[in-house]
Amino acid sequence: MAFSRTCKVDPLSRGIFRKSVVMLCSLLTSLFLLYCVTDRCSTLPATVKTSTQVGGLFSDELHDLRSLRRKRLLQKWNTLPETVSHIAAKGPSHFTGDDNASPVYYGPLKLGDDGEPVEALLLPPLDVLSPRRVSPRFAGAGQLSPLGEGTKKLPQALIIGVKKGGTRALLEFLRVHPDIRAVGAEPHFFDRNYENGLEWYRELMPKTLEGQITMEKTPSYFVTREAPARISAMSRDTKLIVVVRDPVTRAISDYTQTLSKKPDIPSFESLTFKNRTTGLIDTSWSAIQIGIYAKHLDNWLQYFPMGQILFVSGERLITDPAGELGRVQDFLGLKRIITDKHFYFNQTKGFPCLKKAEGSSKPHCLGKTKGRTHPNINPEVVQRLRDFYRPFNMKFYQMTGRIFGWDD
Repeated sequence: MAFSRTCKVDPLSRGIFRKSVVMLCSLLTSLFLLYCVTDRCSTLPATVKTSTQVGGLFSDELHDLRSLRRKRLLQKWNTLPETVSHIAAKGPSHFTGDDNASPVYYGPLKLGDDGEPVEALLLPPLDVLSPRRVSPRFAGAGQLSPLGEGTKKLPQALIIGVKKGGTRALLEFLRVHPDIRAVGAEPHFFDRNYENGLEWYRELMPKTLEGQITMEKTPSYFVTREAPARISAMSRDTKLIVVVRDPVTRAISDYTQTLSKKPDIPSFESLTFKNRTTGLIDTSWSAIQIGIYAKHLDNWLQYFPMGQILFVSGERLITDPAGELGRVQDFLGLKRIITDKHFYFNQTKGFPCLKKAEGSSKPHCLGKTKGRTHPNINPEVVQRLRDFYRPFNMKFYQMTGRIFGWDD
């Protein structure tokens, strides 16, 4: 009897013990959920993962959180390589803290159609990309690299034109989208470097994850006769984007860019006419020829249906960037993530700017080469050009099914 009395457990102590066990189990469950949300479940052995999977109400939410977090992390890793212009401004010391560090270039340094450096991608010195700087979460199975996870693919979408139409602005805006990965510099593969082969071209592309789109922009493709056949040979499913602008304003902008590099060139008026007395327009001048959009579109329609070509208004890209970006996102089959909240209008430059650029928390406007002041052109010359372009514009409206309003 004495033994039974000694071993008898007080009901109050039993209740406390039971509550302690319940609290401990709850704490362990919470820690496991937190572990999964931070995407570390993937480091567990396969047998453990399958036996302890979280199911029910939260499984889809956890999967979405992990995917989004992974994509954002890899988006930051994949910001390299950058364009020469950006890194030239920062210098090699941006990566190493050493002003004597030597940058690494791919290809010769050239200026593109929009005045930006092209065909020369710049990387930091190789020792900066030491594996020691890579998180253990990005190391494994030979599928990951210091520049992030994913594979290099040939582009599924191209911005093919037009020069001085707003292609740089469109590309910078699109790079905000987490499902778009784009080359910063212009590869000029289908017009100048085609002999280098598709593998060379692929190596220029950024790494992408499943569901992401690889893009590049080279405005001169639209006016290159061989480009449609070459792009079609790469993939007939390639989506093409063309930014178009009032051809008269575009021609003046084109001339302004050239004038900034070569101040001694002839006047706009003398270049516009073959014979000023007769008023015959010189269509061999590239600044004039590029604006004959209907003629160039005819060449593209021999290889691609109109449904695979999207025409973006350069004017609306300034006045309503979110609206035009919505059309582009729909065309690419992407969710409309880039909206009004991403833009603010810079009164000084006269252009919309990004509140937060890709991989940055700071506002970003296009460089000083954008938004140059145009020279004063004789109004009679401008009117003669408008008369010249009008029939081509009307044909272009009919072909695209969109009235751009350049002749109002």
